Amino acid sequence: MSERSAMLRRIRLWLAAFIVCLVLSGLTAFPLVHELHWAEDLLKSAGVDGRLPAFFEWIQRVRAGLDATDEEYPFVLYGTDWLAFAHLVIAVAFYGPYRDPVRNIWVIEFGMIACAGIVPLALICGPIRGIPLWWSVIDMSFGVFGVIPLYVVRRKIKQLEALTERADAPVPVAAAA
Repeated sequence: MSERSAMLRRIRLWLAAFIVCLVLSGLTAFPLVHELHWAEDLLKSAGVDGRLPAFFEWIQRVRAGLDATDEEYPFVLYGTDWLAFAHLVIAVAFYGPYRDPVRNIWVIEFGMIACAGIVPLALICGPIRGIPLWWSVIDMSFGVFGVIPLYVVRRKIKQLEALTERADAPVPVAAAA
């Protein structure tokens, strides 16, 4: 396997993992009400309610809020359906760099900018919406951890670009004697 093929394979592996995470993140936004019931039951059976009472109380509060919203105003949850859809659409966008990383490096850079944007969003909107700071830190971690594979992929794409340029460079012709 050539160095270029090996680099392309590594890039595609990183991108595939990133795409899978985006898709899973999107799919889990659809059944929020059921997920919160499941999470609350799981945390209670694991004894988290006694060990991390503030965390467990937050989960209960969020579940109660989602239950009330679902009961009285289910159309509000349509917003989380759009959030899920956005994750799926963004995942599709990463197919471009999967196919042609050098030409579509801008998608990687867009993703890195989006990851950076998570931090100010959580710091500004979290307090406005009454989100505990520790939960905002969890939200911010998605941006921090999300940028890592994108940074790795961007570096590898730059290396692939250099390999491609070397391979495409004209071979110097020896001077005739």
